[in-house]
Amino acid sequence: MDEPTALRVGEWIQRHRPPVVDITGGAPELSEFFRYLVETARAIGAEVIDRNNLTIIEETGYGWLPEYLAEHEVQVIASLPCYSAENVNQQRGHGVFEKSISALKKLNAAGYGTKLPLHLIYNPLGPTLPGPQAELEADYKDVLGRDFGIVFNNLYTLTNQPIARFAEDLRKQGKWDKYLELLANSFNPATVDGLMCRTTLSVGYRG
Repeated sequence: MDEPTALRVGEWIQRHRPPVVDITGGAPELSEFFRYLVETARAIGAEVIDRNNLTIIEETGYGWLPEYLAEHEVQVIASLPCYSAENVNQQRGHGVFEKSISALKKLNAAGYGTKLPLHLIYNPLGPTLPGPQAELEADYKDVLGRDFGIVFNNLYTLTNQPIARFAEDLRKQGKWDKYLELLANSFNPATVDGLMCRTTLSVGYRG
């Protein structure tokens, strides 16, 4: 996102005063305007959500993030596709699990999971549907708490969308049609009223 676009987004936030500003994009903290958007939104009383991939906290030059997010009372929703090192590293790359655990400990030390909201995101490995959310949350809390002393508030399960790299993998493996059939046959109409796209205005990095 370039400066003119970031400033236009900030002006829109100030003018329209949305109740929630949800900042995402892989690692939105990499943007030089991340702090500007956070502080602009908080200044008008908006709740701010940071969609955090956790490993950014372990990158050189980003150790300030946990304390900064806590100072501005930013809600953190972090991606951790499994509580197993083998599964996470297989899905995200070697060493990602270890970095994620280290980042979660730093977020806990800054008050996340106790005084401030810290939620985790689970998505399955491969063309399958996630298991029951409540059961997975209990397993996550048990393993992360017992093995690493990590606490968090809620776990949200996501179904993998057949787009981008995941779509390419499905086609290469010859599983595209089967996965689309699984999604169609598993459709739950009770979820429609709560879909984010019904109440969310999405703004891309180009504005």
